[in-house]
Amino acid sequence: MTENANSAPSSPAYKRVLLKLSGEALMGDDPYGINRQVIAQMCEQIAGVVQQGVELAVVIGGGNIFRGVAGGAAGMDRATADYMGMLATVMNALALQDALRAVDVVARVQSALKIEQVVEPYIRPKALRYLEEGRVVIFAAGTGNPFFTTDTAAALRGAEVGAEIVLKATKVDGVYTADPMKDPTAERYQRISFDEVMVRDLKVMDATAFALCRDQRLPIKVFSIFKEGALQRVINGEDEGTLVHV
Repeated sequence: MTENANSAPSSPAYKRVLLKLSGEALMGDDPYGINRQVIAQMCEQIAGVVQQGVELAVVIGGGNIFRGVAGGAAGMDRATADYMGMLATVMNALALQDALRAVDVVARVQSALKIEQVVEPYIRPKALRYLEEGRVVIFAAGTGNPFFTTDTAAALRGAEVGAEIVLKATKVDGVYTADPMKDPTAERYQRISFDEVMVRDLKVMDATAFALCRDQRLPIKVFSIFKEGALQRVINGEDEGTLVHV
């Protein structure tokens, strides 16, 4: 699957992928909210992938918005706080859809919560049709249930739409033997099995999301969305980030 670094691959390594974007990634260096330069850079990478004919679905988090009100949520009922977080993901999904439009990429937002005046409800057959038509599908509002993270939503939607891989875009360019910010000798894993991740207690996704990917034999690629061209290299099967495999 790995291509020679000196030659451009003739075709992508994957036909259909699920991209998980954290809400925090949209902040850039800002304390909260959406950094327009960051989201524009992400959309340029997504556009390049779509132009290759890759069918792309996205699950987006809401930490960049909910972080701004988290202080007021202290002591709040957990389910209520989780629903607030879900609504934050809808806002991010709309922002991403609008930014993709600016780079001539057609996207559809489907929400696990019904807000039909704003976005479509999640309907699996429609999502599959959109993907087949070359549109980006952005899944908002997580799973629609409290107590589940957007990582779990990414694993669930990835399995439902038949994605070949879940791409977890983070601020770190892979899974390391130790925290690279604290240990300069930490080394990046190029490939690692689900079992090894569990034995070494490495933090790739939350336990529910990780177990779902493992059970569905759905590989995970962890990479940095902030490295220029990283998403393209991942799609092309190059040595970028860390592949978690069965």
